[in-house]
Amino acid sequence: MFIDKVSVGIQAGTGGNGAVSFRHEKYVDRGGPDGGDGGDGGDVILAASRNQNTLANFRFQKSLKAADGQNGDKRRKHGKSGTDLIVPVPVGTVVTDDHGGLLADLQTDGQQAVGAYGGKGGYGNAHFVSSVRQAPKVAERGEPGESFNAILELKMIADVGLVGLPNAGKSTLLSIISNARPEIADYPFTTLIPNLGVVDIDSETSLLFADIPGLIEGASEGKGLGDDFLRHVERTKILVHLIDVYNDNLTDSYKTIMKELKSYKTDLTDRPQVVVLNKIEGLDDEIVNDRLGEIRPLITAGTPLMAISAKSNQGIKKLLYEIKNLVNEERARVLAETPKDAEVPVYKIKPDQQPWNIIKRDNGYLIRGRKIERFATRTDFGNEEGVRRLRDIMKKMGIMREIERQGIELGDVLEFSGQGSIKY
Repeated sequence: MFIDKVSVGIQAGTGGNGAVSFRHEKYVDRGGPDGGDGGDGGDVILAASRNQNTLANFRFQKSLKAADGQNGDKRRKHGKSGTDLIVPVPVGTVVTDDHGGLLADLQTDGQQAVGAYGGKGGYGNAHFVSSVRQAPKVAERGEPGESFNAILELKMIADVGLVGLPNAGKSTLLSIISNARPEIADYPFTTLIPNLGVVDIDSETSLLFADIPGLIEGASEGKGLGDDFLRHVERTKILVHLIDVYNDNLTDSYKTIMKELKSYKTDLTDRPQVVVLNKIEGLDDEIVNDRLGEIRPLITAGTPLMAISAKSNQGIKKLLYEIKNLVNEERARVLAETPKDAEVPVYKIKPDQQPWNIIKRDNGYLIRGRKIERFATRTDFGNEEGVRRLRDIMKKMGIMREIERQGIELGDVLEFSGQGSIKY
């Protein structure tokens, strides 16, 4: 089954808790603290692979969960970090969050992007030893890993996209020039999914062709099949626009496809094209030239216009060499416009530490900011030393000074975005 858009839950691993331990079996402060740190949670990593050509594997796998980090132990034993979860996806997969924010755009085989970062492991009490704190009885909890719903959308990356009205002969052409075996019949909408085929132009050049399911008028607005598959045209370097030579009105056929390409969310009419009249077997040259003459006034100057018969192989070789030249020109243009040190975009990066901010509430204050929230997440609010340490951190960051300036009163509650709360 071909699936090119799915929603999945992504959950990175939670960090392990730090340990509170002393060097003797019995609780003896002088024994010295030796609680180890917790291990980090595993990341969820998306990896583009040529061995994948559909998102069908996620049809029943709606949750991607990396392993949690293990807790620290006595004798300063650090917990083992959780294993990263590496998820293979097709080349051309775009990852967005619930709000449409772009997280990753995987365009090359082997390219990887971290979909969600695992939580850091908490420090054990051995970490907090100092000249004034000889026997700390505090350890940190592990941070939860990042968690969110992600939309995986496949946008095929092909060199050439075959477009045209239903039954224009796209599947027949692809079956003739490549190893692809799409379904072919004498009725519209035979192709219900995009088909890919590798075409060997000559001994040095192979190109990837994509047969895009037939477009109809209104496809860009969701009618028919086209709206589901126009996204695949976005990645192609050039388009081969096929028109059935027996169509009663060639100009309307051409204009319909061009209108849909232009009306799509990304204007696709600026993509280099080869306009091709198909199914000319049995027609004499005069009729074919007349039909070409109907289309020629509509196309942009310099756009190749050709006539072929996919069924009888007529004009195929000439078409393939024309396509090869256009693809090479487009590659050269993109290369010339790309900075030498440019990297393929991934977008998903580890969040920066955000400055804190304070929100006044009726019974106290809400303390927000990634850094302070991370400390709050790792605090055991049932441990007096842990809470005291959090207060010290807030003091060093200037948070206590600011809430005192705002007029905090004894008994007011300081809340940390659902992580816990303390009283002033």
